[in-house]
Amino acid sequence: MRVQLLYFRGCPHVDEARQVLRAALTACAISDVTVEELDVEAPSTPPELRRWGSPTILVNGVDLLGEQPGTGQSCRLYPGGGIPPRQLIEHRLRAALQP
Repeated sequence: MRVQLLYFRGCPHVDEARQVLRAALTACAISDVTVEELDVEAPSTPPELRRWGSPTILVNGVDLLGEQPGTGQSCRLYPGGGIPPRQLIEHRLRAALQP
């Protein structure tokens, strides 16, 4: 399983998203996954990942909400606030574990 956290420096929601993602991984008993954190402004970040809003979590390359990348840097909002709900993250993680 591949988990990526996409963000830009200064994003007011990335720290909380990081904490919720870690809690979801723990709740799903997933300990063998390293979360790849990518700054969407960094030249080393692949171009196809630079268009996502911050914070975005991809599981196996798919957005939690099934959305497509935007057209440029922006803050990302989720239902209920600036981070994805933990239940949504857990659901997507569990689905990714299914054969």
